[in-house]
Amino acid sequence: MIEFDHVTRTYGPKPAVTDLSLSIPRGELFALLGPNGAGKTTTIKMLVGLLRPSRGAVRICGYDLTKEARSAHLHTGYVPDEPTLYDKLTGREFLWFIADMFGMPRHMATQKIGREIEHFELAEFCDDLTESYSLGMKQRLVFAAALLHDPDVLVLDEPMVGLDPRSVRIVKDLLRTRTQEGMTVFMSTHTLAMAEEMADRVGIMVRGQLRFLGTIAELRDHMALETTNLENLYLELTTAGPDAS
Repeated sequence: MIEFDHVTRTYGPKPAVTDLSLSIPRGELFALLGPNGAGKTTTIKMLVGLLRPSRGAVRICGYDLTKEARSAHLHTGYVPDEPTLYDKLTGREFLWFIADMFGMPRHMATQKIGREIEHFELAEFCDDLTESYSLGMKQRLVFAAALLHDPDVLVLDEPMVGLDPRSVRIVKDLLRTRTQEGMTVFMSTHTLAMAEEMADRVGIMVRGQLRFLGTIAELRDHMALETTNLENLYLELTTAGPDAS
C-alpha cells in the first residue's frame, strides 16, 4: 500500500532523508519515531505529495506520487500536525467542500458526512463557524474530513495534538476498526506510549536514516536490552553514536 523506494531528499547540499526504503502492507498501523530534525516531517510531506524526492520514488497503492499524484491522492487521507480550516465555513460546510473535492455523488456525501459527524461527535458544533472551534474541535473535524472518502491509506502527523482523553479514545477505536477493515495507517508521533499501544511496527529515524524497523519485541532484541519499555529502547537508540545500528 505504501512504498518508499530508495528515497533521498536534500535541501541544497544537506540531506534530510537518505536512501529510505520502506514497504507498509494493507491493514498495518505503522509509527515513525525520531527526535526533532530526524527527517520525519520531510518523509510525511513526500508521502502526501507536498515535497518531491530528490531521488527514488514514493508510491501509494501502486501510484507514483510524482507521476500519478491525483490517483494517489484519491486513495489517501491526511491529518497534519496543525489543523487548517476555512474560518468562514461551518464544520458541515467544510465536510461538504471535501466531499465535492473528491467528486462524491450527493447521496453518498450526505451519508458519509452524517457518519463522520456521528463518529467524531461533531453534531453539537458542526453548524458553527470553524473560527469559533477549539484546537481539539478542529482536530476532530480534520479527522472526519480525512476519513470521509474511505481512504486506503491514512497519513497522520502527530494526530493526538489538542485532543482531550475522550477524543483520543474515539480516534484510537476508529483506527483499530479501520485497520482491521484493511486501511493502512502511517503515523508520525512523539507520543511513545501511543506507538507502543497501537503500532504493528515502528520505524526509528535518526539523522535522515531509518535506523530500526520492526516490532517492539524485535527492537528489544536488536538493542540487546532486557527492558520492555519503548521509551528506554528509543532513547538508547537515538542517543547512540552515528555508527550504532
